[in-house]
Amino acid sequence: MKASSIKKVVAGALVASLAAFGLAGCAGSGSSSSSSAAQSGGDENVITVGASPTPHAEILKAVEDELAKTGYTLNVVEYNDYVLPNTALEEGELDANYFQHVTYLNDFNEENGTHLVDAAGIHFEPFGLYSNKMESLDQIQDGAVVAVPNDTTNEARALLLLEQEGLIKLKEGAGLSATKLDIEENPHNLVIQEVEAAQVPRTLEEVDLAAINGNYALNAGLNVADAIATESDQGEAAKAYVNVIAVKEGNQDSAKIQALIDALETDAVKQFIEQNYNGAVVAVF
Repeated sequence: MKASSIKKVVAGALVASLAAFGLAGCAGSGSSSSSSAAQSGGDENVITVGASPTPHAEILKAVEDELAKTGYTLNVVEYNDYVLPNTALEEGELDANYFQHVTYLNDFNEENGTHLVDAAGIHFEPFGLYSNKMESLDQIQDGAVVAVPNDTTNEARALLLLEQEGLIKLKEGAGLSATKLDIEENPHNLVIQEVEAAQVPRTLEEVDLAAINGNYALNAGLNVADAIATESDQGEAAKAYVNVIAVKEGNQDSAKIQALIDALETDAVKQFIEQNYNGAVVAVF
């Protein structure tokens, strides 16, 4: 994608994002997918799930009718950050959440003492490198500024993608916990700028290169086909970064959660994903 095209896309996304954050107050904004905004725990026939707006909430809402056939009402609560959906789940405000990959989930548990588990892997979102200033990594200049997510697992993921493309070399064994301090070789003297994950797309006007999570790229109107480089959905990344249905430990076998998983793991949902996300989301079930 040429710089001018991406500028128009990101400018539009910025306006939309500001509007969304104005309503949400930088926290989870309750957005029920059913006419009855019933809460978790009060009704065994209501399944309340926290989700990022795109693509997670969209995928969930695609199975609302299927769940209704089994006697369950789906209540989707949308969040615009990576913390509140987990704390709400831990505190029993949600039956499940669907916004994160399994590596982030495990890291969150370790850092916060939460007790959340992976109930099912649903999809993989290839991480991408995007730019307004170049159309190929061959054009990268010495001292280029690269924006990466600032949370532990997603920063590591961004750095591994930079390493995959030959731009840096990480210390041996840094793996999924790598930070910019683990960069061993940096031939282009890249300046790594750590930014909250949801804000990375907004930096495209300012930086030379941005490593963007799949869902935030979608929110910003970016197409995975326009990325300069992406992770392979056949490699280790697809396993380490599979997006999951997370639940409080002990609830993974409950009737509610099994009904939710059964509704999601269908050919109809695979088709929905293929038709709506153009390779930016890949079903893994």
